[in-house]
Amino acid sequence: MSRLAALLLCLATPVWAMPTVQETAFWVAEVTDGTLPPIAERLPDVPLIVDLVAKGRSYGRQGGTLRTLGTRSKDVRLMSAYGYARLVGYRADYTLIPDILRAVDVAENRRFTLHLRPGHRWSDGAPFTAEDFRYWWENVAQDPDITPSGPPDFMYVDGVLGRVDFPDAHTVIFEWPAANPNFLPLLAQASPPFIYRPAHYLKQFHQEFTAPGALQAAIAKARVKSWAALHNKRDNMAKFDNPEQPTLQPWVNATAPGTSRQMFVRNPYYHRVDARGVQLPYIDRVEMTITTGGLIAAKANAGEADLQARGLDFPDISILKKGEADGGDYRTLLWENGAASQIAIYPNLNFADPVWREVLRDVRFRRALSHGVDRHMINRALYFGLAKEGGMTALSQSPLHDPENLHAYAEYSPAKANALLDEIGLTARTQAGIRKLPDGRPMEFVVETAGERQEVENALAILSDTWRELGIKLVMRPLDRDILRNRVYAGLSMAAVWFGWDNGVPTARTSPMYLAPTNQEFFAWPMWGQYYQSKGELGEKPQGAAPNRLLALAERWNHAKDDAMRARLWREMLRIHAQQVYAIGILSEAPQPVVVSKRLRNVPEQGLWAYEPGAHFGVHRIDEFYFADPDQEVAQ
Repeated sequence: MSRLAALLLCLATPVWAMPTVQETAFWVAEVTDGTLPPIAERLPDVPLIVDLVAKGRSYGRQGGTLRTLGTRSKDVRLMSAYGYARLVGYRADYTLIPDILRAVDVAENRRFTLHLRPGHRWSDGAPFTAEDFRYWWENVAQDPDITPSGPPDFMYVDGVLGRVDFPDAHTVIFEWPAANPNFLPLLAQASPPFIYRPAHYLKQFHQEFTAPGALQAAIAKARVKSWAALHNKRDNMAKFDNPEQPTLQPWVNATAPGTSRQMFVRNPYYHRVDARGVQLPYIDRVEMTITTGGLIAAKANAGEADLQARGLDFPDISILKKGEADGGDYRTLLWENGAASQIAIYPNLNFADPVWREVLRDVRFRRALSHGVDRHMINRALYFGLAKEGGMTALSQSPLHDPENLHAYAEYSPAKANALLDEIGLTARTQAGIRKLPDGRPMEFVVETAGERQEVENALAILSDTWRELGIKLVMRPLDRDILRNRVYAGLSMAAVWFGWDNGVPTARTSPMYLAPTNQEFFAWPMWGQYYQSKGELGEKPQGAAPNRLLALAERWNHAKDDAMRARLWREMLRIHAQQVYAIGILSEAPQPVVVSKRLRNVPEQGLWAYEPGAHFGVHRIDEFYFADPDQEVAQ
């Protein structure tokens, strides 16, 4: 058994006896009339007991509605991230511990025995057992109608499909012939692979368990073409937009989709309690109001949010601080930002235009673009000089940070940039001074954006002037986020601007797969990522020595025996990215504003705002936040 397993098992064992549990006030009426069983029957036999004192937090009181803001109806999925109930999850120090699971045994990093909590129930009261894992494995992942591509990538190691066994109702074993070091970290992600499903709910939509007549009626009512489409429509563990689907999260979606105000209510069967026997979450309801992205800061300033960071950027700090000073009932905390870059431009190496594609794949062109960015000017103009200037790489908080990677080709030098462009042979120019492509077209570099962040548009406006000195005309094209993504994936976008890697603070034990062309989400090589994800059926095979070297290094990391080797592999991959400039990072580490109601307690004064790892607020466990007036105290 590995050292990680011993750590997990130790942390899974309560250090105190089970407290006497207290009935939740929110559900008293339902318990009284028999709609719900009493609290002692709703909790697992061994609930997760939270040691708030050890975390430096205070015990809270139940009640209240937490207000937050979203910018799209799809943002309801954030409740799965913020709630952050995971089989295993990260603590605030980013070490892994069991959460939904009672314990995990790990043997040779290839055999993972998952121990469920006896008595644990879904939000509708149905038992949560190994059968829910079996249903996912046998009836979702391996059903050719529901999942035509077959089992997900993480179930394969060295091309061999893993094995899943179900010895009893509360034990599930995942096993591979070789090590699978990324299995547990995957389960802790903000958007994890949900390797279990509420079988009792989904079977009504599966042809193996439901009479054809009943299934056809449901298909017609849902206006879909097949039973598999119906099943996939109802199975929204990640999207979190189906109020009828049971969940294990702290709050349950209680609103029909498509409304501008989404309400989430406490899960009566949630598995976590504090040491006094009070069931979490402390807060009864979460209300998410969907509004225009440009209004988030103004609404937060007006006191319309109790907890807000999404949709807020560094430029909003001044108006938020002013509102706070003018008597606003909130505080503006400044957290560290965990994205590898605040703003990064991704030249699309899979762009459909063959002439432009050849230019974009020339590393000298990408280096020239980077030398043409006046990061210092952008930092002063947009971030008051508080951001860190440089390319996209591991942040300074990461043990893998290397200043040489940060500064590689990041010096503002029009002379170096022009020399590189001349060296490529792009010397012909129009009468207006714009360089010409090899086929004679003017070099108009189109950068597409999601149109959601004013700071991005301001940075590109500055960049258009400095790139003009290179003979390159920057054309900015704002688009809807989903349209932008689809254009990038299809090779129709020349370049796109986005954040840097979600996880800018990796350690040696962090999987480096996102540094290799393994996923279409990296905007520099969407089709190479599709090729990997589809096992060669879609996209294009990666071309060039560096991309294939990244793939080889990532594969070596999967087989590395110790952290020293993993760190060496990570450093080489980061060095390749710095040298190849696949993404033109501009700035990083600007503070992230977090608006917090003055009545909201247990919110960290300092934290890391990162989607991976940590699921934004998720790692900080908002089920432990509670409301209290300044003059109120909760018995500890």
